[in-house]
Amino acid sequence: MLPADDHIHTEWSWDAVAGAMDATCARAVEVGLPSVAFTEHVDLMRWKVSPELLALAARERTPGLLTRIASWAGEDGRFSPPAFDVDGYLDCVARCRERHPGLHIRTGAEVGEPHRFGDRLRALTADGRFDRVLGSMHTLPFDGGEWLVDELHGRVPPHELVRSYLAEVLRMVEGPEEFEVLAHVDYAARGWPADAPPFDPHDFEDELRAVLGALARSSRALELNTRLPLAPEVVRWWHEAGGTGLTFGSDAHSPDVVGRGLAPAAAVAEAAGFVPGPTPADPWRRA
Repeated sequence: MLPADDHIHTEWSWDAVAGAMDATCARAVEVGLPSVAFTEHVDLMRWKVSPELLALAARERTPGLLTRIASWAGEDGRFSPPAFDVDGYLDCVARCRERHPGLHIRTGAEVGEPHRFGDRLRALTADGRFDRVLGSMHTLPFDGGEWLVDELHGRVPPHELVRSYLAEVLRMVEGPEEFEVLAHVDYAARGWPADAPPFDPHDFEDELRAVLGALARSSRALELNTRLPLAPEVVRWWHEAGGTGLTFGSDAHSPDVVGRGLAPAAAVAEAAGFVPGPTPADPWRRA
């Protein structure tokens, strides 16, 4: 049996242009997923949008993600993510549970930079409306403002960028904010330059082990994100750090990729010493 897909975005996430919760549920059933969590974006940071991105948006023939970002950019050149419509989202989850009774459907949120917005995060999650809360890092300070990490590739040398990213992730993990799972610890490597030597996690072993050790001490879980498959070494280092929980996520933003890469990811987890939890909705645990 496949593990649960615990990191999925639908039309309720601002960047999921092709998102569709009901179609995602149907696809999850088709591929044999036992459980899904719709972890929609809760982004509170305003970040700088480069002139290059705005120029690309102006050339989009069919309005897509870049057009959305450009339309929400203010006169100060900063992007303000739209508010998460929690009530509409929860109503949609309820309808999908009725339509797909054989699929375990959980609520969730992916909160960006939770250590920077503690009070607002606590207000959002205080009533227990979300079954799964992911903590993630998408932005870093650069040149006098906050930038999306994706836009810093080419502006910051790749090794420096990854190290800066992991240093900020460590600060996030060491904070008191209440998220359960660290999402895509290797996010900064997604835009690794094609003309550089391949990304090697061993180049950042000290930084990764520091993050994993702090995460284990916090009793949170690590996510094995399959959009850029997490290196087996990192999963093994998580086990060596004393990590007790491991979740899986396709990071799907459209129905067609839900469950992507979960079978080989499960094999990586088993090889590192993790086994399924008591139910499909539970994180995997140490063997």
